[in-house]
Amino acid sequence: MKALVYHGPNQKAWDDVPKPTILADTDAIVRVDAVTICGTDLHILKGDVPAVTDGRILGHEAVGTVDEVGSGVKNLKPGDKVLVSCITACGSCRFCREGRYGQCLGGGGWILGHKIDGTQAEYVRVPFADNSTYPAPAGVADEDLLMLADILPTGYEIGVLNGGIRPGDVVAVVGAGPIGLSAIMGARLFSPSHIIAIDKADTRLEAAKQFGADITINNSREDALAVVHSLTDGLGADVAIEAVGVPATFELAAELIRPGGHVANIGVHGEPATLHLETMWIKDVTITTGLVDTYSTPTLLKLISNGQIAAGQFITHHYGLHDFIEAYDVFSRAGETGALKVVLTRQTN
Repeated sequence: MKALVYHGPNQKAWDDVPKPTILADTDAIVRVDAVTICGTDLHILKGDVPAVTDGRILGHEAVGTVDEVGSGVKNLKPGDKVLVSCITACGSCRFCREGRYGQCLGGGGWILGHKIDGTQAEYVRVPFADNSTYPAPAGVADEDLLMLADILPTGYEIGVLNGGIRPGDVVAVVGAGPIGLSAIMGARLFSPSHIIAIDKADTRLEAAKQFGADITINNSREDALAVVHSLTDGLGADVAIEAVGVPATFELAAELIRPGGHVANIGVHGEPATLHLETMWIKDVTITTGLVDTYSTPTLLKLISNGQIAAGQFITHHYGLHDFIEAYDVFSRAGETGALKVVLTRQTN
């Protein structure tokens, strides 16, 4: 089969590789029907994730059709259409029992495209398949469902729920890429008074308006702190969500927060950021970080099935499954191309 393979920093190839096989009785082999590229994959390609080694198939999001199951799989059978979650869960360890599947101690967590071969391939092996896939709801397009593999639960859990957004809050989202937009979409469910999107790309700020931001700030030419203070009587945002993963954006989110407010960091960071405790210690500020657990996926599946969230808004570019190199090029130049999410689908005759 073909797969997108990592060969060290800034090196990748669409290679011939062996089709995966069942290694444990709880495994399933899934034929990939729709797959996407994540900002985390770009971090990997820059060398920010040392656990990813030469030869790893990338990717941790997919919608597909079950091809084969192990003898211990109870809820899936060949032919079933499923959402493959970015998080794999053993279901029985301490953290899985707490619903913290991202911290799984039993061989799960974020492993696809990280510690084991991932989804950017014609087929993928999914460990603990009963706990790590979801049946595809009727009437939901594959590409829309695909947005629930990672970005929507990540923005919702690590941004919106960790941030404790409440009705009437002023929410500042630093970074209007796909994860920032998912946080904006999730924040709308809690009726904040203002959602402020901050980015350096006008194309992304225009997208943020479509996703529900009522105020946008281009911080390459505007003073984000001054704008937020003008809206909040000088106090700052109730919730500031960092959705990029570079020091400057985390430090900006921390600067924007009011006393007693909440900074929710979503971004994947590859280098240290400065935490200005000399100014923050007195402000009763809460800072949270996190890897998505995907405990919210069942809720989001209901919302997408009922049309309460329009996941298809994220998708800006479509490709065939064998067009990964071009798709990566377009996605990596999002500031120029306007790419939010690219979707690659299996071609049928």
